Amino acid sequence: MTLTWEQVQDWLLSDGVSILAVIVLALLTRWLLHRAIGKVVASVTDRNRRAEEARPQRAYRLRSVRILQQAAGLGDDRQNQRVSTIGSLLRSVVTFVIVLVTLLTIMQIIGLPLGPVLASAGVGGIALGFGAQTLVKDFISGIFMIFEDQYGVGDVIDTGEAIGTVEEVGLRVTKLRDGNGVIWYIRNGEITRIGNRSQGWSVAVVDTPVSYSENAERVIEVLDRVAQELDEDPAWSDRLLDKPKVAGVESITGTAMTIRTVATCAPNQNLAVQRELRERIKAALDEAGIQPPPAPPAIGVSR
Repeated sequence: MTLTWEQVQDWLLSDGVSILAVIVLALLTRWLLHRAIGKVVASVTDRNRRAEEARPQRAYRLRSVRILQQAAGLGDDRQNQRVSTIGSLLRSVVTFVIVLVTLLTIMQIIGLPLGPVLASAGVGGIALGFGAQTLVKDFISGIFMIFEDQYGVGDVIDTGEAIGTVEEVGLRVTKLRDGNGVIWYIRNGEITRIGNRSQGWSVAVVDTPVSYSENAERVIEVLDRVAQELDEDPAWSDRLLDKPKVAGVESITGTAMTIRTVATCAPNQNLAVQRELRERIKAALDEAGIQPPPAPPAIGVSR
């Protein structure tokens, strides 16, 4: 069958114009929806910025409030990152839906029977679903992780398989780096539990053993002075939520008396606070002349 120029002209003036109109309408709809999503994202981030600028500086002096807001994902930077991620996800979904509807509409205009095509697509979709169910599971888990803000870039998390700092959060894979520098790529669908060490707060516990013969009140007074100095140090103001507290005598064993100091810290800062407290406590005890527990006698040493 040969097509004449008149038939081509008739097709272009009828179906061709309809297809062109559908494509133009699809592009316009996609542009409008993307623009609307972009405006919403920009509006939310701009509102967060204005609230940040209008917030009284006095409130920022409450370091525990500021640190806990950041740790819980309530900080402006974390909210803006989450809003941008959700906006990107919505734009991808909008593009996929518009392309699918446009293709089906063009097929109907051309005259292709949609029934057999949809039936074949349904059968193929079922077969593909069985074959790619792990991929679908990864995507669905990734969407929920992003919407629920279970963790974000920079958080230290425990996935069960690995513990490390999150470097990238995707819909299919989460990328994190452990303490040895190894990069782990973990499929979102395989993550059954998440321990986020960067949300909430952490606790630093330092036990100080001294000689049983020392005066407990005197030792506690020295430790309390160390805690006060650490709390007033500007270098540690963003790591401590409150002044470290000397809990008192934790245990007495043999010739040793152990006194415990507890500090509520910013997330994942407890180890650094513990090291700093130990160094300062050691120096303060030496200066005050407080003796450590006597060394245990050597057993089984032959001359």
